[in-house]
Amino acid sequence: MSETIMLFQAIQAGDAATVTDLIEARPDLLSAESPSGLSPLLFAAYYRKTQMAELLIELGAPVSPFEAAAAGSLRRLLPALAADPALLSDYSSDGFTLLGLCAFFGHLDVAAALLERGAAVDLPSHTMNVTPLGSAAAGNHVALCELLLDAGADPNAQQQGGFTPLLSAVQNGNLELLDLLIRRGADVRAVTADGRSALDLAQESGQVAVIKRLSAGD
Repeated sequence: MSETIMLFQAIQAGDAATVTDLIEARPDLLSAESPSGLSPLLFAAYYRKTQMAELLIELGAPVSPFEAAAAGSLRRLLPALAADPALLSDYSSDGFTLLGLCAFFGHLDVAAALLERGAAVDLPSHTMNVTPLGSAAAGNHVALCELLLDAGADPNAQQQGGFTPLLSAVQNGNLELLDLLIRRGADVRAVTADGRSALDLAQESGQVAVIKRLSAGD
């Protein structure tokens, strides 16, 4: 097994000792890429390994603007944006904008700062074609969804598979988000690419409260 694979497995397992030993022996691993093209720091963020992310930074991991957005670090992100405003419309190695990344991870202050600086609210990812609102809905971040809707986000934008933010809210059983999206114009009649409705998704996942809400209508 290669040391690169060992590093990513250790990050996923939360094995701080192995991560430290590997990087101390081979500091270049801090710039390695996972099979999906993620840096160790972004990989830790996606797996919600906050302590691993902090450890990687302590061990000298470079922090790109995209990693700063995923980690919710305005302190690291704002200087990069000041130096290169074009980053607002750039994409990470896995195909997401700065706004899309911070939306998925629920960093409200970072999203607000990006929108204030002109980030396009509906610019979709290169992968899955998901907008920042779709990412925030998938992550169950109600306040961030409201911020994006206030900025003009399309509540009915479809991503890969035909999913809309409302369908994600239904699948997650998030009544608060479901109500917010309905108030903001989300179509409760939306269906996935394979023809499943909001009610179908709620029934599949056993979301009793959501089923009652959908059955009650507006």
